[in-house]
Amino acid sequence: MSSERKKKPSVAVVKFASCDGCQLSLLDAEDELLAVAGAIDIAYFPEASRAMRGGPYDIALVEGSITTHEDAERIHNLRRQSRTLVTIGACATSGGIQALRNWKDVDEFVRVVYATPQFVSTLKLSTPVAEHVPVDFELRGCPIDKHQLVELIAATLAGRKPNIPTYSVCIECKRNANVCVAVARGTPCLGPVTQAGCGALCPAFDRGCYGCYGPMESPNTGSLAAQLRVMGQSDAEISRAFRGFNAWAWQFRKASEEHERT
Repeated sequence: MSSERKKKPSVAVVKFASCDGCQLSLLDAEDELLAVAGAIDIAYFPEASRAMRGGPYDIALVEGSITTHEDAERIHNLRRQSRTLVTIGACATSGGIQALRNWKDVDEFVRVVYATPQFVSTLKLSTPVAEHVPVDFELRGCPIDKHQLVELIAATLAGRKPNIPTYSVCIECKRNANVCVAVARGTPCLGPVTQAGCGALCPAFDRGCYGCYGPMESPNTGSLAAQLRVMGQSDAEISRAFRGFNAWAWQFRKASEEHERT
């Protein structure tokens, strides 16, 4: 191993319960990834390499939620081996779409789906990584934006704060000169309470925001829920709107439970 390689920060990309979409976003960075790869030593990345070295790591990028007892043990081991631990994507930052099971009977799901349910061992909840270990930074999205990921890695290497927005999707709509689908067309939209990062993709195609990037900084979910009711949405529809990719994020969870029918 060359002295140059030893000087490069070591990076591990680790998967838990997820669809691999956020790791694919890293691979999709193409030219940007080539520049980043020259500055780091990718020590562990099963999605992209057969060379998998053990820790310690300077940076660990974690995709996926914690859903099993083995996952809970693995994330603690990874935290001990990582100087900086970053969660990437909705699964790692808020439990993901699989967190919808948190409101239901998981044992019943296992009995219905699996022929031999006694072989399946799982936690009752699908939870974000931050509920188990300290996290240094959370990168939102389902999937994450590749440019934000490159910015995060570059900022970490430079020892500065990443330039990642915490304002709402509405700001992106204004910058892109999108017509507000909620005001102009009466379309339910989570944009006012959702963190920017997607470029306001859905509103650009006349669709309401689905909340892929999770709650923005200090979201007023109560006010938005009241407006959704004015627009004709029932309590069940409002609850379902907040139970998407980031259902277990506490701001969305609180809003959905307040409108859930018992």
